[in-house]
Amino acid sequence: MVDSSPRRVAVVSAGLSHPSSTRILADRLAHATLERLGERGMPAEVDTFELRDHAHEITDNLLTGFAPPKLETMVNAVVSADALIAVTPIFSTSYSGLFKSFIDVLDPDALAGKPVLIGANAGTVRHSLAIDYAIRPLFAYLHTQPVSTGVFAASADWGGADDGSSPLSERIARAAAEFADAIGARPVVSRIDPFDPAAYLGRGRSFDDLLGGLSRD
Repeated sequence: MVDSSPRRVAVVSAGLSHPSSTRILADRLAHATLERLGERGMPAEVDTFELRDHAHEITDNLLTGFAPPKLETMVNAVVSADALIAVTPIFSTSYSGLFKSFIDVLDPDALAGKPVLIGANAGTVRHSLAIDYAIRPLFAYLHTQPVSTGVFAASADWGGADDGSSPLSERIARAAAEFADAIGARPVVSRIDPFDPAAYLGRGRSFDDLLGGLSRD
């Protein structure tokens, strides 16, 4: 019997421009995932986050060791979700510095066991292998469960009309189907206490924790 409780899917986009092809790819992956989950009778909610909107807070966290409230709220939503879609531009044959800085903010075990759909984009198809030799090992280190198909988009993939039969659309559809299956195979994640920073940042790494809970009053 399919659990009818809504799944929560977090989408993290590390694009630097606005709008960005990274965000476009993230949105297409999220839309395809919602369609596949709907076909399986699994309602879902999506929370999308642009890392560029949190760049200063991420830097502050790396410098000071604890998270400002805005970043804390975003991180809580990501790590408490049932699954994660992570999309980054490729710079110098690997993920962007902003994307890696965000990963460094997280407790190493915060995403353990979580299904992950990896996406990446770059100017040319020469960078397509970055998903497997750079990004996938990163999520393996975090003990997540990335689906087999990662989706790479080059600049050429965005040209012309797309009736759903382009190679990019086919990759998105295949990855979304795998992702939906992975989400459906896991029990729904119960919501964690948003005021418990130890649950997602590690004890002692948020303003609220350092203040001994005073900011909750």
